[in-house]
Amino acid sequence: MIGVIAHPEEHELVREFFELFKTPWEFYRSEQQYEVALLAGEDVSGHGVSADLIVVYSGRVHSFDEGEEIEVTSSQKGKTLSYNDRRLPIYGDNITFRGKGVCFLKDERSQQSVGSLAKFDSKAFARIGYDLFQEVRILLTAGQPSENASIPALEMHIAVLRDLIVRSGVPLVEIPPIPEGYAFIACLTHDVDHPSIRRHQWDHTMFGFLYRAIIGSVFGVLKGRIPVRHLCANWAAAVRLPFVYLGLVKDFWYGFDRYLAIEGDLDSTFFVLPFKDKPGRTVSGSAPQIRASGYGAADIAERLRTFVSAGCEIGLHGIDAWIDVEKGQEEMAQITNITGAKNVGVRMHWLYFNENSPVALEKAGFTYDSTIGYNETVGYRAGTAQVYKLLQAHRLLELPLHVMDTALFYPDYLNLTFEEADRRIDEIVDQARQFGGAVTFNWHDRSIAPERLWGEFYENLIGGLKQKGAWCSSAGNVVSWFQARRSVVFKQRGHEVEVTRMKIDMAYGKNVPGLRLRVYNSGKLWESSSQRYVDSTLNGDMTIRLDSSSLVTHD
Repeated sequence: MIGVIAHPEEHELVREFFELFKTPWEFYRSEQQYEVALLAGEDVSGHGVSADLIVVYSGRVHSFDEGEEIEVTSSQKGKTLSYNDRRLPIYGDNITFRGKGVCFLKDERSQQSVGSLAKFDSKAFARIGYDLFQEVRILLTAGQPSENASIPALEMHIAVLRDLIVRSGVPLVEIPPIPEGYAFIACLTHDVDHPSIRRHQWDHTMFGFLYRAIIGSVFGVLKGRIPVRHLCANWAAAVRLPFVYLGLVKDFWYGFDRYLAIEGDLDSTFFVLPFKDKPGRTVSGSAPQIRASGYGAADIAERLRTFVSAGCEIGLHGIDAWIDVEKGQEEMAQITNITGAKNVGVRMHWLYFNENSPVALEKAGFTYDSTIGYNETVGYRAGTAQVYKLLQAHRLLELPLHVMDTALFYPDYLNLTFEEADRRIDEIVDQARQFGGAVTFNWHDRSIAPERLWGEFYENLIGGLKQKGAWCSSAGNVVSWFQARRSVVFKQRGHEVEVTRMKIDMAYGKNVPGLRLRVYNSGKLWESSSQRYVDSTLNGDMTIRLDSSSLVTHD
């Protein structure tokens, strides 16, 4: 059991951190004996604290420092650290220091210590030179700048603490963010922005299509970024366009039901715009007219019902829901009227979002949001691949967005070749296999049609995800799995930990994988033994005996 001492203003951050690092913890009580005591913040007193391992996080001088002979050598705001050959950005106050023990966390530039561990007989003391929960606040609210998008910073903070506990010889039990029977989660989503080119005549969408299909394709071939067959397909589509408008030829953008064939028996989510010709608002006034689309949900209602019958989820691609509760309710009604769904998730069009959006979306009645991500790059804006609660809300969960097709391939963004995009996605998937969580993909409705023709890439992507052991599913199902994980409650009695799953109403489908319970073999973290931990299926309530055998017994 971890006993946590933090400033009362950070208690909500503490609770959310330990929903992500799902291990036994509670706020420190003086009458309780703890295996680990965690102190966070320079204004938190450690007087009288006792535990097998004491971990002190603070980006400034702490009351513990003098007694532990910690000499602060530098103090600043913002820094990049090195941990196990990985980079870890720190956004708040931090220090470097000299002290007793082994340095395990360093300033990338100066190589001075930012984290050390000292052992004394059966006790251990760790000093870490930043404030953990302030870093959590920054990641889950402001997020990371795009230059650090490739770094799962929050997952690394969890890894640092987990590694410290295990390396110190303290038994540890955890519900990892990895479904039973799978290596990680791949969440499949599609933003439906332009489901029909016939609805776009003499506007920026039509002219943009013609430019990219006719001229952009030529440059793409000359630069070796697209194959000649894509050039031929795009030119052929441009020639057919007048006949599409005359109704003589099939609308080649209205084939996004091909996703049903590509994904087969996998569930996915389609985020649909509620109204046509509405650009919506910004904080200061009207959004650019280019944000408006030529369709609304009612225009493709029959196709949406087909998707629902096939097991897909229909969510809202919100226009003003991020800033206006009443508008959010009106927009949601366009989805519920078509699908009959009781629970609706949302992703904002153009990823509009601000600090007030969580409250607005929650009041409007949405079950989850999936807006937090980047338009211009791929990676971890919130530093995590886990579903988390938006801090400004009471219950609204955030399914962060990680990989968007336009960010990968648009010339104004990453402008990657297919081979380069494969490598970039592989890096994110490999991190998910290490840390767990859900990698959320967004492949737009028209991305499998001319002039993009990214359908073959997406089909190969799905095959690769399956090969790497992903549970591929819809946003709603993924959120439900994390709801189930968040429902687990730990209670420690002596050397035993009771694990209980609280009864909750799953917001979406019941056909989600089970949870796994992981017991670490303490002290073996950096040894070559493959038995670093033992996993068991969490079928119901369990009791774990934490001793040298790491025995797991069922009630």
